[in-house]
Amino acid sequence: MIDGLIRRLEQVLNVHPEKYQNGCSSQRPSRQSSPDQLLTSIRSRSADFGRAAEMAGGNSEEGKGMLLRNGDDKVRHPSPQRGTPDSSSTQGHQFIDQIVTINVSGMRFQTFESTLARYPHSLLGDPTKRQHYFVPDTNEYFFDRHRTTFESILYIYQSGGRVKRPEIVPIDIFLREMRFYEMGDELLEEFWIAEGYEKPKEVMMPTNKTQRKIWELMEYPDSSLSARIIAFISIFVIALSIISFCWETVPSDNDDKVINMTTGELIDELDEKHYSPFFWIELMCILWFTIELILRFISCPCKVTFVTSILNIIDFVAIAPFFVNFFLADTNKSNSSMSFAVLRVLRLVRVFRVFKLSRHSVGLQILGKTFRSSVQEFCLLIFFMAIALVLFASGMYFAEQGEPNSKFTSIPASFWFVLVTMTTVGYGDLVPLSPFGKVVGSMCALIGVLTLALPVPIIVANFKHFYRQENRLASMKSTTKGDHEDDDVA
Repeated sequence: MIDGLIRRLEQVLNVHPEKYQNGCSSQRPSRQSSPDQLLTSIRSRSADFGRAAEMAGGNSEEGKGMLLRNGDDKVRHPSPQRGTPDSSSTQGHQFIDQIVTINVSGMRFQTFESTLARYPHSLLGDPTKRQHYFVPDTNEYFFDRHRTTFESILYIYQSGGRVKRPEIVPIDIFLREMRFYEMGDELLEEFWIAEGYEKPKEVMMPTNKTQRKIWELMEYPDSSLSARIIAFISIFVIALSIISFCWETVPSDNDDKVINMTTGELIDELDEKHYSPFFWIELMCILWFTIELILRFISCPCKVTFVTSILNIIDFVAIAPFFVNFFLADTNKSNSSMSFAVLRVLRLVRVFRVFKLSRHSVGLQILGKTFRSSVQEFCLLIFFMAIALVLFASGMYFAEQGEPNSKFTSIPASFWFVLVTMTTVGYGDLVPLSPFGKVVGSMCALIGVLTLALPVPIIVANFKHFYRQENRLASMKSTTKGDHEDDDVA
């Protein structure tokens, strides 16, 4: 049986040892050989035959794995191509830069492993993180996410950090996708800049736990319910202080104040004020403002930044007149005229308390940003107004110079008429009498309308820009808050 099998294999393989004396054994396997030795001998002769056929055939079709059967039939077995992963030259070689297939809601994207590795800490760049989304059946990663946004996400990897949001994708959806793919804070900053926002400032917080708690209560109303209550009380006190400041100037409530207009001496003003309800209202408001300012100063993370802040300077100016008023009323009665002049200035400074509302009003903050960004337009407006002021004031003076009852006695005296005419106010206290003066006044009114209309669209556009930004920021904050809540639940 074994002898028959050997002869059959010799016929199939066409083994003739005498043909292959160079490198091939001419001995036939003995009949007493074991089956393992027999199979080893057959494999060796088959390999020798393959090498000889390859040398004989070269690269021709007949030389590529051709075997003869019964001397006539040709059975072709294609040998491995050179340069392919199955080739012996690349056997055992591992391809590092593989093509990765990503399926996003049915749309397939393909990129290289090295492209995703540019951001190794992201969801796609970390093989361990993205392995959770791998589908073995289709050999791809599947994400049930926004497809249009993923094109921009993949472009971030391909371009090395360029963030470009498609116009058809809402900003909150794009931000949510960037957070899902864990693109990192640096790319989020690039996203802010690409959208035209100011670069987010790094928020400094106190290291001490107690100071941090006080700072959050005073500075961040949205941090807790207690912070909201404190902010509401602060707004109420500011409004009460402004109403009291305005109402105490009504003559019926000011009859008890006796002032010597010759010397400027305040006669028993301090004693009279102690019985006035406005004094006690002012005292309670000042105590609240003082406690608030002291707590914010003690708990602030950086004292230099706190002192140089515009809002904090306004807070200090709002409470300073009250204490200076007491100091001057008690110690400077010998120089009452100077004290009265200083007190009038300090009382006027109290009106700046209205700017304290900007700390709690988003609208006032937007208006302030609009004015800061429109400084160049305001300067251009003032420049045009100054040129027109000089030109039309000179024309009005010379046009009215021959009129006997004319009030345009000089060019500076004509500035007021030109100013109220260009701004379309027109008080009517100064009017031209001559025909030439009326022509100059008409031209002044027309030029004034055109001059004022030029920068107004730019200022309005700036206001709309900051208003949209604020709405988007509020939307993104709510989105971020929702994501954090979802993460906490998960």
